[in-house]
Amino acid sequence: GRLSTTGLQIGDTLFGRNAELSSIKEAYQRTVAGDNELVTIYGHSGTGKSTLAFEFGKYVLSDGGILLSGKFDQRQQGKPFSALASAFNQYCGILLQNCELAPSKQKLAHQINHVLGREAHHLAKLIPNLASMLGLESNSIIHDEGCTNAQNRLQYLLCRFVEVISSTFAATVTLCLDDLQWADS
Repeated sequence: GRLSTTGLQIGDTLFGRNAELSSIKEAYQRTVAGDNELVTIYGHSGTGKSTLAFEFGKYVLSDGGILLSGKFDQRQQGKPFSALASAFNQYCGILLQNCELAPSKQKLAHQINHVLGREAHHLAKLIPNLASMLGLESNSIIHDEGCTNAQNRLQYLLCRFVEVISSTFAATVTLCLDDLQWADS
């Protein structure tokens, strides 16, 4: 659904957004039950869209879900999937840096290799921390930029990557993308 953001925001405190937050939480619960949902939070600058998303993110994490977030940037419009790549790279980086998550990192790397096989190197070009997780060196990654189906392949692989994360950890994956007006075309 689409949510309007009207209300008052002071600092990180959310005022007048309980109805919107409840609607987003209900959509999330439907995804936990197996549905797919898309929620758009829109409004003018300074109306609390990011704070609303942040409050929802805390809810996802407290419920055992996986929260990924990325932000589109006007300067990155020529780079396909920049916000997605950023979100996934950040997630892989957390798995790489936290020693307590080493078993999770190994489990995910194994599943990615199992599900995506040799195709994983295409994602590794887009997600550098994934390359590290999979033990791929940057000079071993094949760059075949002439492929006419490269964008379709990346879309497919990104979807499969989310499926692997979700199924590996038996958790709902929530992706929050900010500044969609700067998304690549």
